[in-house]
Amino acid sequence: MKIGIIGSGMVGQQLGLGLLKSGHEVKIGTRSPERLNEWRQKAGGKGSVGSFEDAAKFGEMVFLATKWEKGATENAINMAGIKNFASKIVVDVTNPLIFEAEGQPPKMALGYPLSGGAMVQSWIPQAKVVKAFNIINASIMANPKLKEGTPDLFIAGNDSTAKQAIKDIATKWGWADIHDLGGIEQSYALEALTMIWIIYAFQHNKWGHAFKLLKE
Repeated sequence: MKIGIIGSGMVGQQLGLGLLKSGHEVKIGTRSPERLNEWRQKAGGKGSVGSFEDAAKFGEMVFLATKWEKGATENAINMAGIKNFASKIVVDVTNPLIFEAEGQPPKMALGYPLSGGAMVQSWIPQAKVVKAFNIINASIMANPKLKEGTPDLFIAGNDSTAKQAIKDIATKWGWADIHDLGGIEQSYALEALTMIWIIYAFQHNKWGHAFKLLKE
């Protein structure tokens, strides 16, 4: 399918390459096209770059991979055009983080029961928002095989069909165990889990870890 990505940082770029490898067409929306010259070369003919609005219009499905600080995510959605998300699956990969001091872990910008995922859903109410891929490093989103095994993926959203579409994409990428936590309000739990990932990363200066749910 045609997939738009809002956000041109490392997350958006890695997601784009993974989606292209799976056979999709991808357009990344950005305010800085020049930063994607290398990505264009890697992407080939099925990868393209445009504005946030271009990417939102292009995508039958849209990935949201923006920073949260200073209203960046909400601004990107508004620049993309609210109507361009209507009836589409929107995969929210964002985390509501505030970076206060260099070299120190960020803090959550929102407190329970608020969550970034629920806020995104409220900003684009006609979209089918699924929170996913927010608790792992960009480098393993589309290639989850680690030395110690394959981690688990956790998702949340209100629409079961949308969640199944994300499960299908993730399964093709190699994710084996995908856990549906429920409605979009459960995004808070996923975003809080991100803080455990971040704190461990800062303490050990390692960024390739992920979570595994062990069962009896």
